[in-house]
Amino acid sequence: MDGWQFGNLVYLILLMLMVAGWFFAQNRQSLNRTLQQAILWAFLFAGVVLLYGMKDQLRLQVMPQASVQSEADNVITLRRAADRHFYASLNINGQNVVFVVDTGATHMVLSRQDAVLAGIDPDDLVYLGTAETANGTVRTAPVRLDEVRFGGQTDRNVQAWVNDSEMSGSLLGMSYLSRFARIEIAGDAMRLSR
Repeated sequence: MDGWQFGNLVYLILLMLMVAGWFFAQNRQSLNRTLQQAILWAFLFAGVVLLYGMKDQLRLQVMPQASVQSEADNVITLRRAADRHFYASLNINGQNVVFVVDTGATHMVLSRQDAVLAGIDPDDLVYLGTAETANGTVRTAPVRLDEVRFGGQTDRNVQAWVNDSEMSGSLLGMSYLSRFARIEIAGDAMRLSR
């Protein structure tokens, strides 16, 4: 904290103490009721701040994460989500799995939860591979997905990896995205063309 920030903090604390002192001096007769109302307002304010801080997570829970606008002429168009990422819903072995489209990821990577959803038991896999992530080195296991459907297109015998560590979701990396002849991002739309 530099000098300006410390000075601003001291100023705000003194200002809050003065306002609180004036408030309590004006309401001495009904101090108990005043305290109850002040606590209620403090909780309401904290709740609003908490909701605002979680707005992106709440929006992703309420609104669909993966949004395919169109699937015409072997072109899949995805809309950018509120958190500024692109999400794609793929049907893996008959189950819908939502992926974060990650052009920086080398492989298609399933979280343990999504692997179970796709009929793969993560405890039966041999984790021989490793991957470097923002959270450090993680263990990975190669798998073959019998069927992957995305848009109107079906791919069979697709290689993917299962991450042995906690992941917030699965990643759609370049090993799958390279099946598309063209990947283009314009504004809030990603177009994948075969």
